[in-house]
Amino acid sequence: MNLQQLETFVCVAESGSFSKAAVLLDTAQPALSRQVRALEVELRENLLLRTGRGVTLTDAGRRLLEHAHAILQRVELARDDLRSQRGEPVGLITLGLPPSLARRLTVPLVEGFSAEMPKARLAIVEGFSMHIAEWLMTGRIDLGLVYTPQPHPQIEATPVVQERLCLVGPAAALRGRSSVAFAELAQFPLIMPQHGQIFRKLMEAQATLSQLKLNVVWEVSSVPAILDLVRKGHGYAALTDSAISGQGNAADLSELVELPIDDPAILSTLCLVQSSSKKVTPLVRRTSELLRRLSVQICAVESGAL
Repeated sequence: MNLQQLETFVCVAESGSFSKAAVLLDTAQPALSRQVRALEVELRENLLLRTGRGVTLTDAGRRLLEHAHAILQRVELARDDLRSQRGEPVGLITLGLPPSLARRLTVPLVEGFSAEMPKARLAIVEGFSMHIAEWLMTGRIDLGLVYTPQPHPQIEATPVVQERLCLVGPAAALRGRSSVAFAELAQFPLIMPQHGQIFRKLMEAQATLSQLKLNVVWEVSSVPAILDLVRKGHGYAALTDSAISGQGNAADLSELVELPIDDPAILSTLCLVQSSSKKVTPLVRRTSELLRRLSVQICAVESGAL
């Protein structure tokens, strides 16, 4: 048994026919048949049932397919590990991005990743900060961007940029104002995400300190949906510059105005998070640098700093 035979068997099994596998592997069909037959002879099991429409797996074939996936994955991991010893970013890395930044970051991130790390692969998932932190601890993702993460021994957090929460509402209703004091927020009907989302936690923590009750009239998890409701006059939102600028087009956003919340200002810190127990590979290090650089650039542009 050798790796080429296993790779051939997996390709035939997953494509459902020798002819399709021959095209995918750019190999003559008889050569593939000989490799699979050699496996069957060595294992003394029929692995595939040949039919007029292709092939199907026998019970033995299904068991071997599970083993083959695990074996080939381990081989690929070994190759990646040895390449990484040379400082070459290789392998797969999965990132978690908050909805407020995902739309703005994804395209430049993919473009920068492709240019700087052509031998590596990138996967991106979107979720609120509390979900990204959970995914990081369970190993679903390797890196993430999280707003004001809670300290945790399994998470290493590096501050990237600090943003100020603003009250967002229709331009006509907030015309003539340059800011809004936190104590005034009780008079505004608010549209906020569910309990646990970081912007809401920051607002509720300050409300408790100020002995103020926030008037939350709608709970909506989607930032674009929150802005749609604000445009329609159903209430006001508390968001950062990047969360606002990352949604909708210029025409939609022109209907809204954002007022900095002050006395006190409510600050949210965007942090790059990774596991504190995992080895920092060249891929993790290079991707961290790229993600940090792009986050700073995008937040600076959206706040008018550039």
